[in-house]
Amino acid sequence: MDLRSELLKSIWYGFTALDLEKSGKVSKSQLKVLSHNLCTVLSIPHDPVALEEHFRDDDDGPVSSQGYMPYLNKYILDKVVEGSFNKENVDELCWTLTAKKNYQTDKNSSTVLPEKDAFRLWCLFNFLSEDKYPLVMVPDEVEYLLKKVCMAMSTEFNCVELEDFFSQDSVQQSGITVWVFLEMMNSGKITRGMDKSIISMAIEEVYREIVGDVLKEGYLWKKGQLRRNWKERWFTLRPSNLSYYTGEDRKDCQGNIALDGNCCVEVLPDRDGKRCMFCLKTLSKTYEMSASDTKQRQEWTTAIQTAIRLHVEGKTSLHKDLKLKRREQREQREKRRQAKEEELQRLRALQEERERKLAELELLKEAQKQAQALLEQDEQRRRQQHEQLQQALEVQLREAQEARVSMQAEMALKEEEAERQRKRIQELEEMQKRLEEALQQEIKARLDEEAFRYAQAGLLAEEEEKMKALMSLQEEQEEYILKTQREKQELKQEMDAKSRALEEAQKQLEEVRANRHRVDQDVVAAQRKLRQASTNVKHWNVQMNRLMRPIGPGEKRPSLGSSFSSFQIPTQRDPGLRLRRRSGSEDKDEESKENVDNSVGCDIEKRHSHASNGDMDIP
Repeated sequence: MDLRSELLKSIWYGFTALDLEKSGKVSKSQLKVLSHNLCTVLSIPHDPVALEEHFRDDDDGPVSSQGYMPYLNKYILDKVVEGSFNKENVDELCWTLTAKKNYQTDKNSSTVLPEKDAFRLWCLFNFLSEDKYPLVMVPDEVEYLLKKVCMAMSTEFNCVELEDFFSQDSVQQSGITVWVFLEMMNSGKITRGMDKSIISMAIEEVYREIVGDVLKEGYLWKKGQLRRNWKERWFTLRPSNLSYYTGEDRKDCQGNIALDGNCCVEVLPDRDGKRCMFCLKTLSKTYEMSASDTKQRQEWTTAIQTAIRLHVEGKTSLHKDLKLKRREQREQREKRRQAKEEELQRLRALQEERERKLAELELLKEAQKQAQALLEQDEQRRRQQHEQLQQALEVQLREAQEARVSMQAEMALKEEEAERQRKRIQELEEMQKRLEEALQQEIKARLDEEAFRYAQAGLLAEEEEKMKALMSLQEEQEEYILKTQREKQELKQEMDAKSRALEEAQKQLEEVRANRHRVDQDVVAAQRKLRQASTNVKHWNVQMNRLMRPIGPGEKRPSLGSSFSSFQIPTQRDPGLRLRRRSGSEDKDEESKENVDNSVGCDIEKRHSHASNGDMDIP
């Protein structure tokens, strides 16, 4: 912060103090007085005509701060020479103007600070305030200043009572004005229970340290350059020099030691009855000094080394440098805070994205559950269809078994009936009946064979359908496998369900194959029975031929038992049987043939009726 910025801060208070209406403008007559006073305290010549010439186009109206700044810079601040004036006089002038308007206190209150202390706090506030208008001081700088004052009073700074004040949003965002700061100091929260003289001394010490650039003050014993005697002097250390006086009032300056990069400080051993000695070496002289104790010697040597370092670095004020460093630290903290907020925002965005993905995952899980429910419903429906099909097959099997049992019962009845017919009719009629029965059995066997073939064809068709269903299931399984490779674990259960359905279909196919095998066995049995029936027909034809041979005179009729052994049943296409039937006596067996025809016709009708009802076992 350069001299121009320091002066502008004080002048800004003087300008705003003249703005009684708070419109941001001041009359030219008041600006003339302010400009004349500034030129006086700044030790520069004043040109009363320059203001009139500068604002010639606006003779009647007031002047704003923006309009006054060009004049202030050109005719006043550009002419300022550093070191030719006392800046404290400029501050007192501007404080006098602004205090009349803004600093209103209760004079009878015991906690109100004296006017001089208020002025020094005002100067400290201007020094530590931010370089923007209106002038405010951030809470960190306020806390730093209060700690300095409490340290000078040898008390501990307790910010508990000020935490509520510092934590306000308006204070954190816009800062603290000087009038709020002075009101807080007059409230006694910081200086409660302290004597006013101690407070004034502490404020003066802090003022001299920060505003006056005094690094350290105090009594030291100094050894003379000529007489070499020891005298106690009041030393004042600044970044550019080390001055010493006869007393604390600093009225009689005994010397001034210029500090530069060639100076150095050394600690000396105790001698001449003095202890805690050290020396300051320059290019021309060496100054020997003695402190009251080791702590003071350490503080003085450290302070002198700091002053030398500041001079080498080209810095004129320690606290200006510290202020800049604190400001940089605040800016870095603000950047870290902003980076942290950005990181938090990014984390919040990531959290929101994660929650969104979790919500999508929940939706996917819900969809998977719905798909699983649909698969279970589909599987249940297929299971029900399978159960219904199995029940239908069981019903058909039971019906077939019942039909077989009924046919077996009918066959038994027919056998009994045939036995009774054999007993009632003659051997020829019985043989013819058996021949017709055998023929009917052959027909029935062929019908059964055709029925079995039809059943076999149906089973084959069913097997083909099952194979098609199996192939479709296999294709579906392949599709589900491909889909599973894309969706991985989401459709794994559906694959298991399809695999189980495939296994069940294979089981059904095995059952159909088993049924087919049984039907094939039944067909083979029927063929075997058909061959047996053909054999029986041939046998009965042989027996019939033997019985139909005419008996000559004197020949004995063969017994029934012997005739059966050589009897041959002719087949239906045997021409010899037809000739014998034509040459037989029509008159002799007319009545028996009618009875046989009637019985055979009845038997054939019954067999046809039974054959139409279902399959029949051929004995």
